[in-house]
Amino acid sequence: MSCTIEKILTDAKTLLERLREHDAAAESLVDQSAALHRRVAAMREAGTALPDQEIESQIDRICEMGEVMRKAVQVDDDQFCKIQEKLAQLELENKELRELLSISSESLQVKKENPVHTASQGIK
Repeated sequence: MSCTIEKILTDAKTLLERLREHDAAAESLVDQSAALHRRVAAMREAGTALPDQEIESQIDRICEMGEVMRKAVQVDDDQFCKIQEKLAQLELENKELRELLSISSESLQVKKENPVHTASQGIK
């Protein structure tokens, strides 16, 4: 499995977008719940309240939707954290590899600049 920084960044952006969508959906559920409570209160004031069983059913449904949304957000959060950790690991590895490449290049450059010195050591 090949992990590139570009793929990880793309996945992170996708997860961030999904988190925003889940956040908007959760806000919508909160709004629906508030609207339901206002509706029930208004019906009670008017004397035409919904049966308690229907109210409980709707409240349970909203709570279930909220729980599903919380789980989805948690899964996305976990995945996002894993991607961030992998990205940090790859960035560190990339930095270390660049340092090694720099050291190797400097070493080759020194050898090219001092070919006589190396040759004279071989003769001794």
